[in-house]
Amino acid sequence: MSRELDIVLFGATGVTGVYVVEELHRSSEGLRWGVAGRNVDKLRSTLRAAAKNLSLEEDALDNVPVIVADVANEESLLNMAKRTRLVLNTVGPYRFFGRQVVKACIDTGTHHIDVSGEPQYLERMQMEFYDEAREKGIVVLGSCGFDSIPAEICLMYMREHFEGDLDQVESFVFMKKGPLGMKINYGTWQSAMYGLAHASELVDLRRQAREKLFTKPLPPRHTHLDRRNALFWSDVAQGWCVPFLGSDRSVMIHSEMFRHQLCGTKPVQIQTYLRVPGFFSGVGLVIVAAVFGLLSMCSCGRWLLEKFPGFFSAGMVKHGGPTREQAMGCSFVMTMRGRGWREKLAETSDRHGGQMDHAVTIRLDGPDPAYVTTAMCMVQVALVVLKEKEMMIVNSWHGGTIFKSFKRRLLALHFIITRSR
Repeated sequence: MSRELDIVLFGATGVTGVYVVEELHRSSEGLRWGVAGRNVDKLRSTLRAAAKNLSLEEDALDNVPVIVADVANEESLLNMAKRTRLVLNTVGPYRFFGRQVVKACIDTGTHHIDVSGEPQYLERMQMEFYDEAREKGIVVLGSCGFDSIPAEICLMYMREHFEGDLDQVESFVFMKKGPLGMKINYGTWQSAMYGLAHASELVDLRRQAREKLFTKPLPPRHTHLDRRNALFWSDVAQGWCVPFLGSDRSVMIHSEMFRHQLCGTKPVQIQTYLRVPGFFSGVGLVIVAAVFGLLSMCSCGRWLLEKFPGFFSAGMVKHGGPTREQAMGCSFVMTMRGRGWREKLAETSDRHGGQMDHAVTIRLDGPDPAYVTTAMCMVQVALVVLKEKEMMIVNSWHGGTIFKSFKRRLLALHFIITRSR
C-alpha cells in the first residue's frame, strides 16, 4: 500500500486528539503522519499546543500535514483516506459519526482504528464490513484505547501464565483520581446514554454474529460464572465493587470467540466490575446510574441528561473533559482473577471430574485511563498494524486486539503487571 502518509489522525482538535498528537510525535518510529479535521486553524492550534506540552519550539510541529475532512462530507473523507495507509479516528460518539469514516476507509483500502467503547457500533460495523475488509486485506479495529486494550492484554497475560485449564475470569477496575479530581468528557456521557437507550440492538446483532462469524460449536461448559449485579465487597479487588458498564466484557468475549474459531482454544467466561472508593460512594454511584439508565430510555429524559450533564452526574461530567493537570494526576489499577483447574485436559470436549482448584490474580497499573493510556494504546496498535501485521492472528475487523506481538509493545508503555497465585 503506497500512500503519501502512513497515519492520519482524524479528530485531532477533539479532547483526545492533542494527547494522540503528542504520542504520535514520541512513538511514531519514523512513520509519516498528519492530522485531519474540519478547521485548519484549529488543527494548527492543536499542533502548537502539543508542541508546548512536549517542551518543543512553538513551531516544531508546523510541518505536520493538515487535511480538511468532515464526517458530513463523504468526498472529504474519501480524499483523506486515499492519502494515508491508516486512519486513527477519535471523532465520537461513534454511533453518529463512526460509520462514515469506516466506510471511507473500506472503500479506499485503508486501515482504520478507533477508540470506541460503544458495543452496538463495534458489533454493527463488524457485521457490515467484515467480509469486505478481509477481501481487501485491511484491518478495522475498534476499542483500541482504555476501552479495551488493558483488559485484553491482561486476559492474554492470564492465558499465557495460568498453567492449567482457565475457565473463569473476573476483572476489577479502580479509577484513581488525582489531587485535582477526575472529570468525564461530555462525549463519553453521550455515548453511554445512547448505548443504554439502544441496548436492545445487541440481541439481533449477536444472533447475526452467531450465524455468520461464530459458527464453530462451543465446547461444553464445566461451570457457570454468575454476574454480581449489586454493590458487593471483593477480596480480590480489596474494595467495594459494582458492575462495570464499559465495553471490556463485550470486547473480550469477542476476542475469545475469534480465538475459538481460528485457533481452537476454549472460550473463558468473563465478568467485569468497577471498584469504587468506598461503600457510600458505591451507593451514590448506584443511585446516579439508576437515574441515568431510566432517563436514557425516553427522549425527554435524554434531553435532560444532555442539557444538564453536570447535575445528573453529581458534577463528574464536563464539556471539554478534564484539564491537563487533572488528567495527568489520574491513574488506574486493573486487577484480574482467573480460576480453573491445574490439570489441562487433552480435548476441549472432555470434562473435569472435580471442583476448580487453581487461581491466578494479576494486577496492571497505568496512567490516566481516558486520555494518556488511550493515546498510548491507540498509537501502539497503529504501529503493530503498519509494521507487524503479518504477526497478527487475523487480518480483519475485531473489537479489540488479538496480536501475538502486541504484548511486547504494551509492556513497554510503563504499565506494571504483577501476579499472585
